[in-house]
Amino acid sequence: MIKSFKKTAILLFLFLTVFAFSQEKQFTHQDSIRGSITSERIWWDLKHYDLDIAIDIENKSLNGSNIITYEVLESNFIMQIDLQPPLEITSVTQNGKSLSYIRNGNAFYITLSDKQNIGDENSIKVFYEGAPKISKRPPWDDGFVWEKDENGNDFVSQASQGGGASIWWPCKDHMYDEPDNGMTISATCPSNLTAVANGRLVNTVENDNNTKTFVWKVINPINNYGVNINIGDYTHFSEKFDGEKGELDCNYYVLSYNLEKAKEHFKQASMTLEAFEHWFGPYPFYEDSYKLVEVSYPGMEHQSSVTYGNGYKNGFYGRSRSPGGMKFDYIIIHETGHEWFANNITYKDMADMWVHEGFTCYSENLYLDYHFGKELGTKYVLSQRSGIGNKKPMIGPYDVNTPGSDVYMKGAALLHTLRQIANNDEKWRSILRGLNEKFYHKTVTTKQIEEFIGDKMGVDLKPFFNQYLRDFRIPTLEYVIGDKKVSFRWTNCNSDFTMPIKVFINGKESWITPKTKYSKLDLEEDISSFKIDSNFYIAVFNNTYK
Repeated sequence: MIKSFKKTAILLFLFLTVFAFSQEKQFTHQDSIRGSITSERIWWDLKHYDLDIAIDIENKSLNGSNIITYEVLESNFIMQIDLQPPLEITSVTQNGKSLSYIRNGNAFYITLSDKQNIGDENSIKVFYEGAPKISKRPPWDDGFVWEKDENGNDFVSQASQGGGASIWWPCKDHMYDEPDNGMTISATCPSNLTAVANGRLVNTVENDNNTKTFVWKVINPINNYGVNINIGDYTHFSEKFDGEKGELDCNYYVLSYNLEKAKEHFKQASMTLEAFEHWFGPYPFYEDSYKLVEVSYPGMEHQSSVTYGNGYKNGFYGRSRSPGGMKFDYIIIHETGHEWFANNITYKDMADMWVHEGFTCYSENLYLDYHFGKELGTKYVLSQRSGIGNKKPMIGPYDVNTPGSDVYMKGAALLHTLRQIANNDEKWRSILRGLNEKFYHKTVTTKQIEEFIGDKMGVDLKPFFNQYLRDFRIPTLEYVIGDKKVSFRWTNCNSDFTMPIKVFINGKESWITPKTKYSKLDLEEDISSFKIDSNFYIAVFNNTYK
């Protein structure tokens, strides 16, 4: 039942550690097939998905097809399509002709019979069926969730960030390529229930067998794990948000008995959109609308269809350890933040997951900053440092579908430090907005993000990013106070590390740029106090008295 998931509410730090175990694993051939841009993937570019599935709730199974439209980039005839056991592809066709295929673990290699001419736009239709993996602890464990609501109605959802979309539908399951022209999702379920997916509802079909088919259309590119279907006894209400690009349709699908509660609590959605449009730029998917959809697990960042299960409480299930954390619903703010960082700007490789989670964790303090003041936002982001482990780098190994460590709160600490280096909040805001404009609806590497920020700040940030992203050590500012001088250097860091930092000498603000060798600052007076700005994520060691 729904309440079983609430027992995990106090484990907020699971968001930090959910993937940490993967750093220890021995990578297999299947990891490489899933995580790399294989020769069977690279020759074709995704244009559109047309996913049509029937959900058999009684048997906890799926039956359907996916039309995959693509452009030929290079001449080839072997195509990799991913689908994980226990699901099976039953047949594949192109232009009415059956195609042969072989399976290698989670990947199917399809042999195309028609010539694939460069520049042509072709499609294949993949038929599949089976009982998808059941999630034991969503969203941290991927799969389907087959529940009952408080009235005994079926309540079905799914999440697939770590395990991948191929856990429930056949696709090109690598983040580097998204369907340029979006996708259509047709979901058939019992007629007494509603199936909600991404984008806009464009049609509802009454079938003869006591089922309904709900047809949803996504216009924009969409990453695979952002595709989502939920089924329940939903009641719908909506509102218009007056945003930077005009009126944004906001739709809410909640269990019928939670309607009044949701109408009040979901007022935070428009507050979130307002704050994030200020900091990040226009909501990236006006054409596809914005949705909150109630589910039986905490929630996830499904594009234009954010799932919500935080019990209509602020904090995380009514709890927070951070100053200001009880002023907002963690799931609404965090998962909506992913519309900019994850769904608009999407990493090409899971090794760069900090681009999703670091920026979005950081967005929580920006929400507080916008609505409740900079001081509270600062207290919030500084308090999160206690959850950072600093045992492994933030960037993980590439081409094996594995994230790095500390991608949430250390990512937020890194970005808050960059805000201090920028030393100009409007400039920093223009950088955050510029990222979403430059990489609008694009997949990116971390290097692209690093170079953009460094260019806009006019600072060589390579040593900074190499230290904070590719090394687990936190640099230590070591200083020695003498007669009318202070000497300082960085330790516990890479040999080329350097970073400007704000200090207060005798109460007066000053900027220094230490390197890994001692340098000194001469003053005209004795030093009675030397304080480092705590907004910089560093360690400090006073070496004055050995």
